[in-house]
Amino acid sequence: MPLILASSSPFRKAILEKLGVVFVTASPDVDEARHDGETPYNLVLRLAAAKAKKVAKSHSGLIIASDQVATFGLGTDETDEILTKPLTHENAFKQLKQSSGRTVTFLTSITLLNTETNNLQNHVEFFQVFFKTLSDNQIRSYLEKENVLNCAGGFKSEGLGIALFSCMKGDDPNSLIGLPTIKLVDMLAKENVHIL
Repeated sequence: MPLILASSSPFRKAILEKLGVVFVTASPDVDEARHDGETPYNLVLRLAAAKAKKVAKSHSGLIIASDQVATFGLGTDETDEILTKPLTHENAFKQLKQSSGRTVTFLTSITLLNTETNNLQNHVEFFQVFFKTLSDNQIRSYLEKENVLNCAGGFKSEGLGIALFSCMKGDDPNSLIGLPTIKLVDMLAKENVHIL
């Protein structure tokens, strides 16, 4: 069956390419607004499924979709604040200042939808990043060297952002970049698509 990545993210595309599978991409256009009373966990589960179902309207096969949020909480409480993409240098500085000395939890959902059977597999991967206590000069230096205005929380772990952390904790480092591939490989195997 054809594989379709329901994403326009170059990061997710690059991760999937590493698995050596043939796939096409399709950009889903879904409203990503958080519903009242929705936990970050439920938000990413809902959005990944919504993206897969949206792409299923125009594509047939196995559709891979994902969504990610970052939060200072564990992502399981409706009051947990979600760290957004900063979009401006000032916002990126504020976000990194807020993250200094704290733990940020990333919740990355993965959905695999078989359009022939309507079988939908859905999972959320947790990954924690522990920030060093950062000086204003360190934050400024980082922001001068790396463009992170479109990155949740104002940093990229796969780049120079690694220098901001004291440690990281999680089962799948690719989930931090945006696509939980360990779980995806298991999901694909359940659809009789074997990576090895």
